[in-house]
Amino acid sequence: MSSTNNWPNKPVVALESTIYTHGFPYPQNTALASHLESLVRLNGGIPATIGVLNGAARVGLNAEELIELTASAGRHDIKKVSRRDLGYICGLGMAGRKLNGGTTVAGTMVLAHLAGIRIFASGGLGGVHRDGENSMDISADLTELGRTPVAVISSGCKSFLDIPKTLEYLETQGVCVGTFADGQPGKVEFPAFWTRDSGISSPTVIQDEQEAAAVIHAQSTLGLSSGLLFANPVPAQHSISNAQMHSVMTQAVLDAKDSGSTGSENTPFILARIRELTGGQTVTANRALVESNVIRGTKVACELAKLRASALEGPHGNQSSATEVMPLIAGNPSQTSISNTGQRNLHAPGIPATRTDVFVAGSLAIDLSCDFNPKLGLNCQNSPRLQTSNPAAISQALGGVGHNVATAIHYLGTAVQLCSIIGDDQPGATAKNMLIGNGLSTSGIIVRKRFARTAQYVAVNDSEKNLVLAMADMAILEGCPAEIDTIWKPHLDMQKPKWLVVDANWDFNGLQQWLRYGKTADAKIAFEPVSVAKAQRIFASSPNSDFELGVLPNHAVSLTTPNAMELASMHTAAREAGQFERDDWWQVIDAMTLSSSGSRDKLLSMTNNALVDEGIPQQSIQLLPFIPTILTKLGNKGVLMTQILKPGDDRLTSTTHSKYILSRADVDHQTMGGVYMRLFPPAEIVPINDIVSVNGVGDTFLGIIIAGLAKENPKSLIDLIHIAQQGSIKTLKSKEAVSPEIKKLRTLL
Repeated sequence: MSSTNNWPNKPVVALESTIYTHGFPYPQNTALASHLESLVRLNGGIPATIGVLNGAARVGLNAEELIELTASAGRHDIKKVSRRDLGYICGLGMAGRKLNGGTTVAGTMVLAHLAGIRIFASGGLGGVHRDGENSMDISADLTELGRTPVAVISSGCKSFLDIPKTLEYLETQGVCVGTFADGQPGKVEFPAFWTRDSGISSPTVIQDEQEAAAVIHAQSTLGLSSGLLFANPVPAQHSISNAQMHSVMTQAVLDAKDSGSTGSENTPFILARIRELTGGQTVTANRALVESNVIRGTKVACELAKLRASALEGPHGNQSSATEVMPLIAGNPSQTSISNTGQRNLHAPGIPATRTDVFVAGSLAIDLSCDFNPKLGLNCQNSPRLQTSNPAAISQALGGVGHNVATAIHYLGTAVQLCSIIGDDQPGATAKNMLIGNGLSTSGIIVRKRFARTAQYVAVNDSEKNLVLAMADMAILEGCPAEIDTIWKPHLDMQKPKWLVVDANWDFNGLQQWLRYGKTADAKIAFEPVSVAKAQRIFASSPNSDFELGVLPNHAVSLTTPNAMELASMHTAAREAGQFERDDWWQVIDAMTLSSSGSRDKLLSMTNNALVDEGIPQQSIQLLPFIPTILTKLGNKGVLMTQILKPGDDRLTSTTHSKYILSRADVDHQTMGGVYMRLFPPAEIVPINDIVSVNGVGDTFLGIIIAGLAKENPKSLIDLIHIAQQGSIKTLKSKEAVSPEIKKLRTLL
């Protein structure tokens, strides 16, 4: 395979996989893999986990492939893959025997170099074993460093190895070895994995990531073919004393000799014995140093990307000559697969490098809009006929409730990550490419390869663009996907977003997982009901689950934006599930101090006869204990806001807002100040001829609301509703699921 660089100049960080296949059991290894990749992203880099899956070497495993590889940990046929094993395991794959393998430091370096990646963050490094001058037991990691130009960031060698001889061997191989000072003045010792102090001075000292990047850049410019080793000491708070480790190591090595463990069996035996003798201290230190190395490696990669970007420009902004600077990577960063034919396939992930303020968990679909278009003089009705073909204007767009909400948030400049699943099919590929084209991150998009269809939605509209019926294939989100636990939850815990938006395309089990994990991550949660049928899922129950939607002040959901029919469906589901008979629900209702006499007149003064007759204000009030802010979308009748106010809310004492105060709680109530109800008229009555599509209008509304609430200093919800109504009008007049014109509203937020 050619080593031509095919990726753009991005801060890509290679990660090994033996730590998952041979270091941690499943599913802890899956969670660790996701966690380490998240650390790379959080620090501005792009992770590329490397391994062998089904007989093919891969650089940049996607989420589904990571799960498949980590799930094979502990199997008898899972291989530990070094340089010598790559041809063997890939050759067997070509012959039909498709094995999985975790790549060692050496194996990872080989594949990283072939993919054009210069930075590799690992845990520890192999070395020369004690008595290695006689046994010739020398790790392949050392020879690989001597011939493969990849910079390895690790925590040195484990102290049961012969560190002086290891450093001598690396010197012979022409490998520059440096240790990060990490705040230590003067001479710095080469670390011994679990301990910062080995008693052996480091050949060189690196002060910071900028210096490390400069060394890598110089090495590349000079055309040197050897690698670099940057030792990163274990964080001080997790370091085990050198004296303790020396005693433990001596005992472990003696035990290994007595047991007859040699060759590839030697290191696993010693590691297990060390874990026992330290009472698990080494496990804690191991995880801490791996995390530290990944963060350090990412920062080096970012500095290197900056350095190369500046070097690639001449004095007038033009690219300098190729003899002065060699490109790091080119093409789209993500996944490189070395297939059985030896051909590489690249897929761009678009992983975000900054903090995400909003997570959106929901559907990503291909939307088809079929607008009934009767021919003049041949058909005077405005709705299509059933059981026959009808003339129509059919258009395709990228949609799905989750996608639409995320797009609106993205257009308004708020950092957002969409979490969804697509199939390994043409609609899925189309959806992913369209996401990338729109500038949305695909890091939360999982490709499910087996028995999965990318979601699709078909809307049939009448000649006035009103929905007649729709057909939705959202089965890919059914079945409580394990990805919520193993992939997205670690991202939630790491990012701590301000808001999590969940749509009802998930089944009950998936929905409850998102609600539970969102609350654990201290995110406010918005619920988008999607449809009449799916809106009920938030109040569904299961004999196998103890989940129950909490009420104020222990509510999980903070906001929802149903239409009138979805609100009624949610209300019916809550009533039939006995939710209105709960003691905690009654306590919140009682605290509202609503008058039983004259309540209809009060509601009429705040809304209108039609809404009260339909029961919309009443249903909203009864749902408030579960969801304290309900914005009911009423189409051309506007938006009804029903909200529980906290004690001390300015609106409780404002003369401007007094007409919208439905009730006031007792002054000493801890969690409730009163109930606010306000009917917002439509921002504009759009002529029928100006309506292009109703699809995505409600999603645009929710997206703008959340984009505004997630700002550092958010405007009031009342102001945001006015802005969201304007944005909804723009989408109503657009062929897109979310009108790009809403970008003009960014300054209003």
